[in-house]
Amino acid sequence: MAVGPAGAEELDTLCKEFANYVDQSPTPFHLCAESAKLLAAKGFKELKEADAWCKDGLIQPGGKYYYTRSMSTIVAFCVGGKFEGGGGFHIVGAHTDSPVLKLKPCSKKTSAGYLQVAVQTYGGGLWHTWFDRELTVAGCVIVGEGGGFKKKLVHIKRPILRVPTLAIHLQSADERASFGPNKETHLQPVLALIQDVLNRGGSGDATDDKSEADPRHCPELLSMLSSELGCAAHDIKDFDLSLCDTQPGQTWGLRNEFFSSPRLDNQVHCFTAMRALLEYAAGDISQDTGVALAVCFDHEEVGSESTHGAASPVMQEAVERIGGCFAKGDVELHKVSKRRSFLISADAAHAVHPNWAGKHDSGHQPLLNKGTIIKTNDNQRYATNAETGFIVRELARQAGVTVQEFVVRNDCPCGSTIGPIIAARTGIRTVDVGVPSLSMHSIRETIGVADIMNSLVLFSTYYKNFRALDDACIFS
Repeated sequence: MAVGPAGAEELDTLCKEFANYVDQSPTPFHLCAESAKLLAAKGFKELKEADAWCKDGLIQPGGKYYYTRSMSTIVAFCVGGKFEGGGGFHIVGAHTDSPVLKLKPCSKKTSAGYLQVAVQTYGGGLWHTWFDRELTVAGCVIVGEGGGFKKKLVHIKRPILRVPTLAIHLQSADERASFGPNKETHLQPVLALIQDVLNRGGSGDATDDKSEADPRHCPELLSMLSSELGCAAHDIKDFDLSLCDTQPGQTWGLRNEFFSSPRLDNQVHCFTAMRALLEYAAGDISQDTGVALAVCFDHEEVGSESTHGAASPVMQEAVERIGGCFAKGDVELHKVSKRRSFLISADAAHAVHPNWAGKHDSGHQPLLNKGTIIKTNDNQRYATNAETGFIVRELARQAGVTVQEFVVRNDCPCGSTIGPIIAARTGIRTVDVGVPSLSMHSIRETIGVADIMNSLVLFSTYYKNFRALDDACIFS
């Protein structure tokens, strides 16, 4: 395996750390909370977007900071000790969301004696992989508390839901030949038997106030949520809940060289970006002239057009607000800063599939455990060009890690990333990269264990070496 400067024990330790990160992050809300916990433990200070950073002197040279928007997008950064207005930003961007089934605004549903939960699809999932798995719910809940309202995270750890497939004996010949479930009617999970719920009656505890609970959702679900949250069911005012797999991440293979888990697209890069930033910030940054920044956006899987997706002002505002604390009122320095900045857009990439190798261009067939992929598409589905691709290849050479190349076949459609979106809105030079994966958008995806370390080493080298490399490149 092409692991760069790392041994087997170090790989195993990093993989276990990442597995815990994913297991603790069933939703974008939880991922941001978990990331914030890691950052705070290493001395990063939380900022609030509603505060006046410049006026109040909240950002200083050598400082380490983070903030969130809507609890599902997170921005973290550290300021070089010699950063001045017009200095560059060295950014790694990723996304916090994955294709999932989300509860509808009115989720109460029954059918044929079963109590169900009405769900809607989010993103472009491989929905057939959600059948016959032990599922649960997690997300963010608005709770009435002390005369006001708070948003609280919830994650029910035990299996409570399942989407059962139809027995083969009840399927027509056409249905047997091609499994094509209807997303509206066939993806609704089972929660309980109605008769079983009726026979059990109330739970008998203090939170059992079903008659006052929100009628849009079944009382039994609200009662379970209230028990987890330590509140009364009628105090639950609204929520943003997703279904998630209860099976934890797992290494496998003859040499434990593979790792499978939910949400690898794109939690792997949220993890390696944050870890690389933490490593960089832990060193001596007193002589650094730039800002190292990691940002993980919500809503990439549905187009990024939201208040806190990559198409929002989040990236632009981060550069302008942080730089503005040092620009002394000179707004032109914001433009100078962006010209000196660089973005690595990191999103899961496609490894060649052993059973469908023909889906890849014959000259571009990246493998698991052989290094990060540089993605290129001259139709601008990816933002990589000759200059930005060279930068990453040279950084990889300096880091002692390998990189691979990917371009989609001419007769296949090409996905996209946050890279072209941010590049178009900010003018910041951008490259698209990603850890190779199998089964992208399945409920459980697969990557190579060594590629987690490869990504971390590449990003760490980028934060440390980019400024010197960029100064050595006379491209204009």
